[in-house]
Amino acid sequence: MSIAIDTNVLVRLLVQDDEAQFAAARRLVDAAAVAEEPVLIMLGALLETEWVLRSRYKLDKASISGAFVQLPESGDVAIEHEPTVEEALHLWTQASRADFADCLRSARAAHLGRSRCVTFDVEASRLPHAELLA
Repeated sequence: MSIAIDTNVLVRLLVQDDEAQFAAARRLVDAAAVAEEPVLIMLGALLETEWVLRSRYKLDKASISGAFVQLPESGDVAIEHEPTVEEALHLWTQASRADFADCLRSARAAHLGRSRCVTFDVEASRLPHAELLA
């Protein structure tokens, strides 16, 4: 049953705003847990989920970060390259004015062995491993 879930499934699990879709998503996650194959949340889905929670549901950084931190703690889900996500969340919550996407890209570049992530974005260039292209 090895599966990955899309953004809309993850959003339903987190906000529970559609009872039928939440129940279906929960059944899927529970069945995967019983099979001892946690569902996978890919980096792209996590990135999109942050945007949806911030823009559509008007959740703040602390609420989104808290929800993301709790995801792998249940054991029902796995996050693609969790160390990257942990570093990105740390960067994002440490008063960074860069957005989550910038923090995720910077952290992922470092985990992929790149010495820097070059950008035209001034705020993103302030992140560790980032550099402003002038």
